Amino acid sequence: MTNEQKMMISSLRAEGMGYGSIARKVGISENTVKSFCRRNGQQPEPVQRDTTEHKCLRCGVPVKQNPGRKEKKFCSDKCRNKWWNAHLDQVDRRAMREVICANCGKTFSIYGSAARKYCCHECYIEHRFGGGGNE
Repeated sequence: MTNEQKMMISSLRAEGMGYGSIARKVGISENTVKSFCRRNGQQPEPVQRDTTEHKCLRCGVPVKQNPGRKEKKFCSDKCRNKWWNAHLDQVDRRAMREVICANCGKTFSIYGSAARKYCCHECYIEHRFGGGGNE
């Protein structure tokens, strides 16, 4: 690495540019830039967390966040369920599967990786125990 490249890395790093951007601009590998910066005390500044107040998506009540955890979007399970029921168009439906009932042969849909074999409880009882429980 030339002295010119070293000076360029130092100045770009001082401007707050990231390792990848510096590497592309200077024309050397990202790992070389990282090593140079670490050896010369040009570590990145700690990332400041967003300190703005988070509000519930449904009711707007402030939601207390736990540091180091995923952002909470709702104040309660009640609000979360009501919001998602009102916004069904935003639900990811890739986990829907079509399954054939082991008893009646009817096709039904299940969500997720559940191991359901029957379309309803009545089919389960009939197939498992050979008849209804009304006897």
